[in-house]
Amino acid sequence: MKVLVLNGSPHLRGCTARALEEAIGTLNAEGIETELVEVGSRKISGCLGCNYCGKSGKCVQNDLVNEVSEKLKEADGLLVGSPVYYGSPNGTLLSFLDRLFYSAPYSMHMKVGAAIVSCRRGGASASFDVLNKYFTISGMPIASSTYWNSVHGFTAGDVEKDLEGLQTVRNIAHNMAFLIKAIAAQKEAGLAPVQEHGAFTSFPDGK
Repeated sequence: MKVLVLNGSPHLRGCTARALEEAIGTLNAEGIETELVEVGSRKISGCLGCNYCGKSGKCVQNDLVNEVSEKLKEADGLLVGSPVYYGSPNGTLLSFLDRLFYSAPYSMHMKVGAAIVSCRRGGASASFDVLNKYFTISGMPIASSTYWNSVHGFTAGDVEKDLEGLQTVRNIAHNMAFLIKAIAAQKEAGLAPVQEHGAFTSFPDGK
């Protein structure tokens, strides 16, 4: 069982990285393999809206998005971490997630999702909400915690002092591990939620 971890911060050893490190350690202790991918430090362009991916199964911009898509296909969960910039996740990360979720040719149904955000003071809840929407539109159960999934501080050293924040992160990881194992057990038993497809509301007649 494996969780793919995305660091949406350009700082490889910053606040977001410290929070993800706490989650990774907990997941590993739970017997869940992890792989960390640095996204925020890469040059990622936004979606071009060309729909090339609909025909080819991958993004026309052949970069980290396509690499991660192959990894996510085999993963049981996705953990996304981001700093807060102007009350929202890092723009590089959002461009990456837009393209990753839109171009993936496979279903993410029942892959477990979780998000962690870091901020100095405000904007954590709004950013947390933005990241969770990628999961909810894709049939991905979300691992919750005992408080909003956020840590506070200006440096990684500050985050070390946020004992409640780090506790919250560990609880996310514990819950994520539990969900992954529970879903795997249900799949082994031949049980999975039914998904309907086909209906597409666009009101082309203007009514």
